[in-house]
Amino acid sequence: MADELEHWRALAEREVKADPDTLTWRTSEGIDVKPLYTAQDLEGNDYLGGLPGQRPFLRGPRATMYAGRPWTIRQYAGFSTAAASNAFYRKALAAGQQGVSVAFDLATHRGYDSDHPRVEGDVGKAGVAIDSVEDMKILFEGIPLDKVSVSMTMNGAVIPILASFIVAGEEQGVRRAQLSGTIQNDVLKEFMVRNTYIYPPEPSMRIVADIIEYTAQEMPKFNSISISGYHMQEAGATLVQELAFTLADGREYVRAALKKGLDVDDFAGRLSFFFAIGMNFFMEAAKLRAARLLWTRIMEEFQPKKASSLMLRTHCQTSGVSLQEQDPYNNIVRTAFEAMSAVLGGTQSLHTNSFDEAIALPTEFSARIARNTQLILQHETGVTKVVDPLAGSYYVESLTKELADAAWALIEEVEARGGMTKAVIEGLPKRLIEEAATRRQAAVDRGDDVIVGVNRYRLENEDQIDILDIDNKAVREAQVKRLDQIRRQRDPLRAETALANLEKIARTGEANMLAAAVEAARARASVGEVSDVLRRAFGDHAAAPRVVRNIYGKSYSGEPEYETLVARLEELAASLGGKPRIMVAKLGQDGHDRGAKVIASAFGDVGFEVIAGALFQTPDEAADLAVKSRVQVVGMSSLAAGHKTLAPQLVEALRARGASDVVVVVGGVIPRQDYQFLLNHGVAAVFGPGTNVLDAARRVLDLLEGRRRNT
Repeated sequence: MADELEHWRALAEREVKADPDTLTWRTSEGIDVKPLYTAQDLEGNDYLGGLPGQRPFLRGPRATMYAGRPWTIRQYAGFSTAAASNAFYRKALAAGQQGVSVAFDLATHRGYDSDHPRVEGDVGKAGVAIDSVEDMKILFEGIPLDKVSVSMTMNGAVIPILASFIVAGEEQGVRRAQLSGTIQNDVLKEFMVRNTYIYPPEPSMRIVADIIEYTAQEMPKFNSISISGYHMQEAGATLVQELAFTLADGREYVRAALKKGLDVDDFAGRLSFFFAIGMNFFMEAAKLRAARLLWTRIMEEFQPKKASSLMLRTHCQTSGVSLQEQDPYNNIVRTAFEAMSAVLGGTQSLHTNSFDEAIALPTEFSARIARNTQLILQHETGVTKVVDPLAGSYYVESLTKELADAAWALIEEVEARGGMTKAVIEGLPKRLIEEAATRRQAAVDRGDDVIVGVNRYRLENEDQIDILDIDNKAVREAQVKRLDQIRRQRDPLRAETALANLEKIARTGEANMLAAAVEAARARASVGEVSDVLRRAFGDHAAAPRVVRNIYGKSYSGEPEYETLVARLEELAASLGGKPRIMVAKLGQDGHDRGAKVIASAFGDVGFEVIAGALFQTPDEAADLAVKSRVQVVGMSSLAAGHKTLAPQLVEALRARGASDVVVVVGGVIPRQDYQFLLNHGVAAVFGPGTNVLDAARRVLDLLEGRRRNT
């Protein structure tokens, strides 16, 4: 083999006219990917061997995998009202979808009823509005809950939502023991990346444990938690970080359940995982194989008696971050590759994103293409015929080992800090993920990481596609009307008594909070009322906004275009008597702050003084902070379709405070069709998905210099 390798090196050197080692690619995880792998790369690899369905389950949790039963096709969706979402689910099930996966709107995620003044721009946007059992009953009307598995992505308001689902099932005639599906219930990752938390970390962990306890005793077919790495990767985590922090979260949840006095075998088999699948095709497949290996290692610590307690079962979703507004039909191809990677890695269920999700909620047309992508994989490609077809690949087996080893080292670092809850409170995972996200953005902006149609091979004139537009005002009015009706018709004493009992249990820990919330839901207490009771007991969690420094700028060190921009900013600063100040604002209940954090970090490195606004601000609160901080620019970040409501309100709030000279710009997931609306309502510039950050900084600087000349 040594002689053959030397011969290959000689051939390669002649072909590329350089040392073939220059072809080695270093990934963002710090893994060196060589141009050639051989049997020598497997020497000393103790992760080889084993069979599917046998520990350590690297090759799959089931012996026959897809040869015996294909993965579940589960499309994640929620559209404005329960009735609209129900119609979509029923059509999708009739067309081949095999389970329902519910996306809730941000007001619901944050435990606010639709009539709350803080959620005016959020109701029915980016998901379905659920205020009570009555909405939940409409959501699943005509969908037999004893036959259809339901997945619910819910963490902050997990107690009232799961309680409402249980009662809706009962009133459909389905006992809770018959309900199957998954509740996400993964609050630790909310504090790291997604930010749809409500309560502080410690009481939030109590909620997680109570749900695990209740479902273990009452709902044997229901997965009590979906431990999610998906949102970590979407926020910018490397695959090593996603793998390590997700599994460390899982270990923490197991410990929380054991503290409730549960036997590990009573609940471990109902834990599930949720991973993102991005565009690094082979590494994503290797990641799922490594995840199963490491989870078995973690669970062996707890000495379960059942083999099923050692198995990692996972749902996967193709990456939303990889989707691009520019040349959006390319997203169909991206999603297909990512879906294939998830399948080759051995996922148990899969959601494929629609090609228009970088712009708006999916239409029926785009959702059908996404669903058919999976049906074609199952029925036309032959991938279901062989169990773990990548096994034995020199490259994939090497990647599996490198990912497992690197992730385990990070898991051990978390352990040394006292576990994941303490690491989250200290801010370690959040900081590392934000640094990785900023490095990734710099690589894209520089063109080091090629994205077809965005930073290379871009079309000059792009056709606009049809998008789904939600009438937020109409949805909110309908929800408020139904809430009023429920409150008039319910027994007020019964609802008050149930809520008071829930608050007592939350304060004392004497019983199970989910059991008490089920009684409150039966009495027609709303999602907001249940959440407010827990707010009184636990308090609200408020994260301190922090911005990473010297990551983006370091990537551009010495680049002429970057240095020119820095020099221009220094000139403006000299004329102003200080750095120009920009406030980066997140309005409404959208906690996805990757874009806002990257902008804040990059603008700070370039030379702006950056004020990071707190999450979940109202337009009035943002305007107050902008005036107090004497900023020249407010940059509003929007990912959840509330921009047409919130941006004009922000402009008006600034004018009402005598700050009409403050420049307002908006960036994020904003359809091009909405740009003129925003410009007509006082926004100075709009930066859509895929905008180069330096281009955005130059445009903001142009606006400031223009204002300076005109004053």
